[in-house]
Amino acid sequence: MISAQAAPAADAETRGQAAFGGFATRWALLLSVAGGLALFAAFPPVDAWPLAVAGPGILVLALTGRSLRASFGCGLVFGLAFFFPLLSWLVNEAWYAWFALAAALALIFAVLCIGQRLLLRLRFWPAAVAGWWVAAEGVRDRWPYAFPWGRLAMSQSVAPDVRWVAIGGVPFLSFLVALTGAMIARVVLCFLGGSDPPQTPPDHGGAARRGAARRGAARRGAARRGAARRGAARRGGTRLGAVVAAAVTIGLVLAGGFLPVDPTGGAPTARVAAIQGDVPRARNLPQQLNDSEVTQNHAAATSELAAQVNAGREPAPDLVIWPENATGLDPYDYPFIYALLAGAVAAIDRPILVGEVLQNPQHNVGQLWVPGRGPTTMYVKRELVPFGEYIPFRSLISKFSSLPSLVPVNFTPGRKAVVFDVGKIKLGDVICYEVGFDDLVRSEVNAGANLLAVQSNDADFEIDGQLGETEQQTAMARIRAIESDRAVVYASTTGESSIIAPDGALIEHSGIWQRAILDARVPLVSYRTLADRVGAWPEYLIIALTVLALAWAVLLPRRKRTGTPEGTGTPEGTGTPEGTGTPEGTGTREGAGTREGTGTPEGAETEPPPGAAEPI
Repeated sequence: MISAQAAPAADAETRGQAAFGGFATRWALLLSVAGGLALFAAFPPVDAWPLAVAGPGILVLALTGRSLRASFGCGLVFGLAFFFPLLSWLVNEAWYAWFALAAALALIFAVLCIGQRLLLRLRFWPAAVAGWWVAAEGVRDRWPYAFPWGRLAMSQSVAPDVRWVAIGGVPFLSFLVALTGAMIARVVLCFLGGSDPPQTPPDHGGAARRGAARRGAARRGAARRGAARRGAARRGGTRLGAVVAAAVTIGLVLAGGFLPVDPTGGAPTARVAAIQGDVPRARNLPQQLNDSEVTQNHAAATSELAAQVNAGREPAPDLVIWPENATGLDPYDYPFIYALLAGAVAAIDRPILVGEVLQNPQHNVGQLWVPGRGPTTMYVKRELVPFGEYIPFRSLISKFSSLPSLVPVNFTPGRKAVVFDVGKIKLGDVICYEVGFDDLVRSEVNAGANLLAVQSNDADFEIDGQLGETEQQTAMARIRAIESDRAVVYASTTGESSIIAPDGALIEHSGIWQRAILDARVPLVSYRTLADRVGAWPEYLIIALTVLALAWAVLLPRRKRTGTPEGTGTPEGTGTPEGTGTPEGTGTREGAGTREGTGTPEGAETEPPPGAAEPI
């Protein structure tokens, strides 16, 4: 006869490490901090792009075994560790703007992490987690104030997998990065002894039947040893399968570097120039953004380029691009500014796209000035920067902050894409912050643009000369070039300005806080990539499937409770079904000396019933 103590020992032998149910809370929180910092380091200025995979993977490990409330806590810690350093450049404008935005994004992220914790119940949880990242980024891109910074794909501007954006756009690349991280996390969980999938709420009836089978094996020594060997083989097979699946996923994602998505051969070319005039170096924004001096700097740099062209040292460009806010004074209201712009156009004798602030109503625009004609077509910025170009809750914020005084009047957004017709150049323009929005860049390409411009004024965020925001926007511009297979001219007031090839390579590149003239010959591609043709459908499909998966995860415990009630069917050990009320010691002789079959069934002390597996 085997004693009552022998059955738990036999069960431990057969289960091995399968009892792993997650890290202790303090370690989960530390993991969350590490994951957030790792994800931050994947972005410029650190630019350690492989760490983009580590962020989602570490978050899975932190959420494994957590209650929903603790999952919120882990998500909050992860979000704070990620968003605060990522957006640190905002402190140059206002420390409280930095604090409020980073804290708000972290809070939204934490709430959404409850959804990821629920998705970990599913057998196909790695794909569900990858979809969760796309859905979470979709929320941040649109609500409560659109802010698309920190998307996984935007960390991959120099990575081999970046070419996937030409196939399915930025959301598809985010999905692949998150999927890779989740698959690696699955390998780690398998070696830690966790279940696959982790944290699937147990089927209580199934646990009872498995408990009966284990007790039967414990009574039969030879069978017990065979079960242990089979369990070890299964664990080895699971681990090997997880490793192989992760390796295949990594290989397929990195294989994106071999995609033939850059058919620029035979395309016509044009010579373009970007002017970085620089701004006054001052310790506060009103002094730094001296509108007339900024315009004079850009006019002087353009005249310098014109002198080089007239001397034969440089070829004449077909188009010159000035940055956003190259003039903050409306040239229609200030004759001096109008004369500066007209003089620069006459000197170079080529069209210039000028970033301007116009009044009545107040617009942030890119306007094309043409020799002999003056100002012509304009593009009006469509996606305005919250707290930068308009102030939400203006009357409330003005009670405790001077921030509204920096934007005394809200800007008025534009409504449509505009393509500038400059001979063979069909120029599409987005202004600064807009480079982060998929639909805005795509709309310019679909309207017929064969060249893209990004006009930016990074002086607002670079008072102390720190890198961060300008490098992050340059990375976004490089990804847009690959996504649409278009050359991109990125012109900034203070740097870093760039001319980017359709494959994302930097043709010309400036430093920061200096005057710079960039010019290069670029292809004019009319071909539209698959990403531009299918538009937002990959994102919508991934989000829809993720929502359905989340609904399934929520309903799963209830289905298991109602679908397989305890004691029904023909479970193993039907002679003495658990919980039927058979008095202890009656029925079969075997087990008469044990307390099996009465009280709490084996495993119920460590595995709560479905629907109650996760305290809140």
